[in-house]
Amino acid sequence: MNQERLLTIIKAPHISEKASQSDGGYQQMVFEVRQDATKPELRTAIEQLFNVKVRSVRVCVNKPKPARFGQIKGHHGAWKKAYVTLEKGSMIDLGQKTA
Repeated sequence: MNQERLLTIIKAPHISEKASQSDGGYQQMVFEVRQDATKPELRTAIEQLFNVKVRSVRVCVNKPKPARFGQIKGHHGAWKKAYVTLEKGSMIDLGQKTA
């Protein structure tokens, strides 16, 4: 697989209330990824970039939502996120502070 593509598949970690609750002891991380990314590519990219073992990958495509800007109608763009479950003992530290 192309090394350049692996570096561009993952856009950013998705940090939200639901994403932080989804961990719940299951060693799960949520990432915003490219629209054309596949599960095998995501698994390989996570394993190579963070040196961890991935148990499973689930993806979710968020549809574009309508929006209004004054009288102009538009929409927010669609985006894809990946729920990555890590093997026991594996951990990705993103520098988050816990309360």
